[in-house]
Amino acid sequence: MMTKYAVRTDLAVESKEKFEKDQVEIEGVVIHETYDRQRDIRTTVVSVESEKGARIMEKPRGHYITIEAPGLTQTEQSYHQEIAGELANHLQKIMGLDQRKRILVAGLGNMDITPDALGPAVVRHLVVNRHVIREYGADESGNSRVHEISTIIPGVMARTGMETLEILRGVVQETKPDMVVAVDALAARSTRRLNCTIQITDTGINPGSGVMNHRNRINRESLGVPVIAIGVPTVVDAATIVHDAVEHLLEALDEAEIEEFLAELIAPGLSSMFVTPKDVDETLKQLSMTISQGLNLAFSCV
Repeated sequence: MMTKYAVRTDLAVESKEKFEKDQVEIEGVVIHETYDRQRDIRTTVVSVESEKGARIMEKPRGHYITIEAPGLTQTEQSYHQEIAGELANHLQKIMGLDQRKRILVAGLGNMDITPDALGPAVVRHLVVNRHVIREYGADESGNSRVHEISTIIPGVMARTGMETLEILRGVVQETKPDMVVAVDALAARSTRRLNCTIQITDTGINPGSGVMNHRNRINRESLGVPVIAIGVPTVVDAATIVHDAVEHLLEALDEAEIEEFLAELIAPGLSSMFVTPKDVDETLKQLSMTISQGLNLAFSCV
């Protein structure tokens, strides 16, 4: 059931859960889910195959791969290495990395705000070789078949005065990559997915959409090359927490009663407030290392 208090999420897996709860089948959407019990990793692939499915899901047509790994919030290095390998495998398939490519990785977000600094943090740990290959040739990289990697941290409009799309469009036109990988922080529907869920999609990304700060969409249509987006939810809508806390009280109410109840309960200020775990500083450092390791593995395995 959908109300005007519908929660915000950047995750396709959470969008489809809204309909599963009401036992509604989504036409034009194919879902495949696997669970690795030994490693406690759940992988869900949501394929939005039609325009009708895209309208219902409120997501562009394409593929959305979600890796849920509760252990990501812990510091066990071996587990993070396994997730990096899992990420690399999915990236190689969705990006078609069986052939050598020129790849631009963009770290989106505000490096001065920790929950929004995932993109810049990931980019800092990537192995960059475009300058070496252009200067000395691919053989100097140690692997003549290695992908050509360049990176950029475009910053935010409040500091640059430019839309992220404007910056990336100029860089793409000048450097001519075969594809762009955009890494950004996301917003989740559920607190249990914070900092332990990775979403990969071939539909691009709309920076700031999860926190109602909509910027121009970054995708194949706007840049002229395929755009792969990688994101981790680091914040959740405060109103969602209130909704979840009283969810059991709402089960006996009809739609009109739920709207009336929430209108009285949820203060207007909560609609613009987002919450992140108190240990987000340390968690983000670990996550950025894991994602960059996954990217480095994917780019070096040709």
